[in-house]
Order: sequence, then structure tokens, then C-alpha cells
Amino acid sequence: MTSAFRPGPEQFGLTLLLGGRFAGTQEWTLHPERRALVARVQTDFGGVLPELRRVQHSRMHPRLLTSQHYTEGDGRGGRASFETTFDHRSGLVTLRQGRDEASKPLTTEHHDPVSLLVWLRGLEGTERATVQMAGGHVLVQRLADTAVGETPARAYLLRPGGAYVFVETAPPHRLLRLVQPTDFGPLEALADPPRKPSPDRRRRRAG
Repeated sequence: MTSAFRPGPEQFGLTLLLGGRFAGTQEWTLHPERRALVARVQTDFGGVLPELRRVQHSRMHPRLLTSQHYTEGDGRGGRASFETTFDHRSGLVTLRQGRDEASKPLTTEHHDPVSLLVWLRGLEGTERATVQMAGGHVLVQRLADTAVGETPARAYLLRPGGAYVFVETAPPHRLLRLVQPTDFGPLEALADPPRKPSPDRRRRRAG
């Protein structure tokens, strides 16, 4: 299943809330790179949660938005704590966690946690879909259209896991709200207001 969404260079942020209280921030950066779309997601937990940083990198097919390579770590420059490679040349999926490594046949396209959210931004007119992740299948169920604040949104439920994803109905189909069950309770991520050009940039463009 191909997404009609074609993201270009983009940067946006979300604010994390737990029980309505500040729980951290999340910064997304997307850019094309050598026949791929590359996303970096940095999550800084804090506030009512212990301070912790998680950095995710996803390299995606530029048209299908499926995963080619995914890593997750603390962003300190060392080796990632978790890594998944989808190698079509060798026909293998390779998973590495810590010192443990395992491979299995690559028989279909896969998503990672970041590429799945990017792909959902372009999933219009689909009521149900099943996607393959490294750990198993995820069922995507379209819910009734809603609004986040005053912005119309498409809503999805992901199972297993019970996460909710709310995507702006109109282009550029922003990720407006994410709700992820955790041991502490539902962790909510709300989109920050769109960033406006700085006064210096506006002056340079005017000149």
C-alpha cells in the first residue's frame, strides 16, 4: 500500500503531557538524502518523568515510506542500543539489541516506529490496514473524524499497543496528537504551533 504523502524538508515539535502535566518535548527533523527520506526524532523526557533522552533515526524509501534502516539510542554519539536493517540485496532483516544480533528472511516491506507515523500522514481513504513491523504485525484502524483544538483531524487506533494517532486532515497533514499507553498512564504528545520565520529571515526575503 503506497502513501500519497510526499514529505520534503521539515522540522516540527511536540510537547509531552502526562495527566495534563508537562512531561518533556519531542523534536522531528525530516530531509531527503541519497534516494531516501531520513527522519531524526529526539525525545527529551522531563517534568513529571525522569530526565531521559531518546534519539531515533529512520531511513525510509522516498515513495513507499517503508523502513530501510532504524536505530534508537541516547544520542550521546555511541553505538545505538537498538538497530534494525532491512537489506533487500541480502534478503534479510537484521535486528541488534545490545550485544545480541539476529537475522530473518525479508519477505515484505516493513515499517519502524518513526516511518509508520510518517506513512500514516498520507493514509487517506483507508479504513483498515495491516503493516509489518520487525516485532510483528500492527493493525491500523481508522476511527471517526474529529478535531484537535480547532483543527480537523483523521484519527487512527494502532493495535496491539492501543496507541492513538491524530493527523491533520488538510495538507501538510501534520501529526497533531499522539497518545501512547505507558506504565505511568497515557503519555500524550501535542503538536506545537507551526514555526514562523524569524524577523531576520523576513527582512532578508523582503530585501
